[in-house]
Amino acid sequence: MRIQRKLINSKPPAADFCLRNIRELVRLLILLVPAAFCSSSRADLQFDVFPGYDTAVREAGWFPMAFEIFNDGPSFNGVVAISSGGGMGSGQETRIPIELPNNTRKRVSISMFATGGRFLQWNVRLLDDGGKVRVEETTIQPKIIPRDGLLIGGLPRTFAGMPSLPDLQPNRPERKPHVARMMVEHFPDSPIALEGLDALYLNSERALSLNVRQVDALLAWLHGGGHLIVSVEQLGDVTSTPWLQKLLPATLKQMVNLPVTGAFDAWLKTTEPERSGNGFPGASARRSNRPDPFLNLREDPALKTAEFAVARGTLKDGTPLIGSNDAPLILRANRGRGQITLLMFNPEREPFRSWNNGAWFWAKLIEIPGQWFLEENLQGSSGWSLDGVFGAMIDSRQIRKLPVQWLLLLLVIYLIVIGPFDQYVLKRIGRQMLTWITFPVYVVLFSLLIYFIGYKLRAGETEWNELHVVDILPQSRERAGLRGRSFVSIYSSSNAKYALGFNPNSEVLREQTHAAFRTELLDLYGGGRDAARTSIEHAGNQFSAEIFVPVWTSLLYVNDWVEPAPLPLRAEARHLNETWSLSIENLLDRALSDARVVIGGRVFELGILPPGEKKSYPIDLAKGVSLEGFVQQNGSQFRDAVQQRRNPLGDNQRGTIENPSLHSMVASFASLIPGQQPPNRCVAPPGFDLTDLVRRGDAVIFAWDAGHSFIKPITQFTPPRIEKNTLLRLTIPVKVSEDI
Repeated sequence: MRIQRKLINSKPPAADFCLRNIRELVRLLILLVPAAFCSSSRADLQFDVFPGYDTAVREAGWFPMAFEIFNDGPSFNGVVAISSGGGMGSGQETRIPIELPNNTRKRVSISMFATGGRFLQWNVRLLDDGGKVRVEETTIQPKIIPRDGLLIGGLPRTFAGMPSLPDLQPNRPERKPHVARMMVEHFPDSPIALEGLDALYLNSERALSLNVRQVDALLAWLHGGGHLIVSVEQLGDVTSTPWLQKLLPATLKQMVNLPVTGAFDAWLKTTEPERSGNGFPGASARRSNRPDPFLNLREDPALKTAEFAVARGTLKDGTPLIGSNDAPLILRANRGRGQITLLMFNPEREPFRSWNNGAWFWAKLIEIPGQWFLEENLQGSSGWSLDGVFGAMIDSRQIRKLPVQWLLLLLVIYLIVIGPFDQYVLKRIGRQMLTWITFPVYVVLFSLLIYFIGYKLRAGETEWNELHVVDILPQSRERAGLRGRSFVSIYSSSNAKYALGFNPNSEVLREQTHAAFRTELLDLYGGGRDAARTSIEHAGNQFSAEIFVPVWTSLLYVNDWVEPAPLPLRAEARHLNETWSLSIENLLDRALSDARVVIGGRVFELGILPPGEKKSYPIDLAKGVSLEGFVQQNGSQFRDAVQQRRNPLGDNQRGTIENPSLHSMVASFASLIPGQQPPNRCVAPPGFDLTDLVRRGDAVIFAWDAGHSFIKPITQFTPPRIEKNTLLRLTIPVKVSEDI
């Protein structure tokens, strides 16, 4: 019976094995099913962030930030929220509304401003319409390119076809020139986002893939001061791309194989061009006594006998860098404020690809002084921001500061009252215990006194002041592109939030093509920092913002914008032997005052430009003031004014800059302002400094448009006090010799 019962209650080995397998399978399913659901949920939404130019951004400059989102789940309306990842600028948030239907891939790109220096980082979240965080990317930290470093963008045909540059001395690896490979899919459609680049390399094959908005942004960036380098892959790339064919300085007709016979090596050893301005690193390098590395390069024998596939055609304009007018290898021509360089061959192919001096070729092409690569004591890009100069011009004059002497006197009186005076009085009346009552009374009375003094010194009406610096970029005889930088200062009479931006129901949204908004860049001593709590919302290339301004304070903001408009000024400059002449036509219906011209490196007063009239001016270079002397004489107080402006105590006059029409012109040559070595360097936004244009031989015309602006107000409120002024800047080439 015992054996039989045991046999009945026992399980066969095969049955026990199956039962164990079933249990393991159930346990595995319990673990895998939730994971499968989570994996499926994650697969429903793909969210990729592409900051800067191949993760590189220029300090104190604009750059693109692109997002690619693929939604394979239920449709929803989302918001991409970008906030600073702590430290400097942590009070700002930028939001981008976006619709995400099912099975849809969306790509968006916006212009961002780098204010955090080496500490710059962001947190990015994708929120649904219920405010739930669907995806989050934290502590995104790009590679920071110093303000006076080198940042080159590239749209090559192949990954290996990117330009390369020589290495720096190992003591400053962060200053190594950066070459960023850009993707057509994420190429910016706003010229503002491209302003952080020193130059851009474009293979003609990639030009076919750019859409209309990207092409418009590229051309606006080029005419606004960019340097575009185009290489010819195939003749059909150019002939089938009308905008590129029109842009190039030559009409291409055929491709032929030709030997270069050492032309490239010979060009590398020619005298390097003079270039400085905008804090370009070559300015200090040229003063070095060290040998020029270009002169010490070894020639490549293989390149002398090699043949290149070279484009041939008819020269339209420009100057050959290598070759002749009839058979150029490289052409360069000005395009507005910028320049285009045409490589009649493809540097991504052999034999150029294997050339030993290829990196030095690109350095020469971008006009980098060779000695800069040998500098052992490259200093950082710390300095003070030009924003503060414009803040000192337009900040409310309702604010008065308490001199430090009076503050110290008030403190001494307070200490005397709560100490010896209180003790003396109470001792005379024999009531020392009353100090428990008198001391709080003194504190309250002095607090009220301080508030009363602050009210008398700083209280006033809400005030909005604008100073627009507008660059005129002629497109035809009647039309122009306007590149504006609007410095706006708001003084608040209370702790308040103010709505800014473009009303979708107004005409402004249709008129202004591109607009980006930022807070004031205070300085770069600590790597850059900005101020104010600001919420910015982007809709396409427009923005709306909500700013918080504390009571009795002024804050500065900057609106960068680009838009087409009728040509405001038409001008022509001529030069024959020692004779110079200038003609200016004011096409506006109002007079322009305080007109000046910088020509031949000298500054001349032009006075008033009457409305609708054309005036001619003979130019005598002996009577003008040197540009360097003009800037040093009128800009020597800039740095002190910026420092005093930030100090809540002190002298009222030292923290302000009067005569904004004059001093905004002086600020246009920021690299000539006294004290241009760190940490005394004045840091200007990319493209703002006009020094390079004067040094290449162009004439720059300034005119003051008092009481007017070229864009409609961005205020969505009506301040009791408002003032607006505009500085117009027009750069034109000087026609020489037989053109007169």
